[in-house]
Amino acid sequence: MTKRISDLRKEYHTSSLDEKLIHTDPLLQFEIWFNEAFESGIEEPNAMVLSTADRVGNVSARIVLLKGIENGGFVFFTGYQSKKGTQLHSNPKAALTFHWHSLERQVRVEGKVAKISRKATVSYFNSRPFDSRVSACVSPQSSVIPDRAFLESMREGFILDLQGLPPVCPDNWGGYCLKPMVVEFWQGRAHRLHDRIRYRLLRQNWIIERLAP
Repeated sequence: MTKRISDLRKEYHTSSLDEKLIHTDPLLQFEIWFNEAFESGIEEPNAMVLSTADRVGNVSARIVLLKGIENGGFVFFTGYQSKKGTQLHSNPKAALTFHWHSLERQVRVEGKVAKISRKATVSYFNSRPFDSRVSACVSPQSSVIPDRAFLESMREGFILDLQGLPPVCPDNWGGYCLKPMVVEFWQGRAHRLHDRIRYRLLRQNWIIERLAP
């Protein structure tokens, strides 16, 4: 290495976060920040780290895409038999992390996860590009496969079998909604004295608190 990892550092000075100026609803505050991230030109501002755990506490994390904020929660899609799908089945709690580097911001969300309605899943599936729908149908997500050629062969055979018809949403694929119990907004500040504002749900009311960095 030409530079030690421990020597890497950056000062933050882009903005600030004042609890007197934020929205009282964390989902509306998230939409404000998300729109600012989108308008700033950040690539895939809806990319988020989804962290899940199995029944005994083994944790996994991966990046997925937020596809909506609906019914009081964050919506994403995946295969029900994928690792995250099986973990959510046994332990329906998860965390999301958004990181918008150029704005020196991150958002952390913790909450309970449930499948969305089949109608909503099929509606979203049918709105996807053709190749994305095919991939959702043919990929045995998270399963061990022999090689890349196996996937390509599955895809080509599936398209031939369609005979020009549109792919049908598979039963083992669909959407989830994470309804937050905790939402934390982090804004980088100078001298490592960052702004951290946490919303905590208590008896259906959001409590807003400032945390030490």
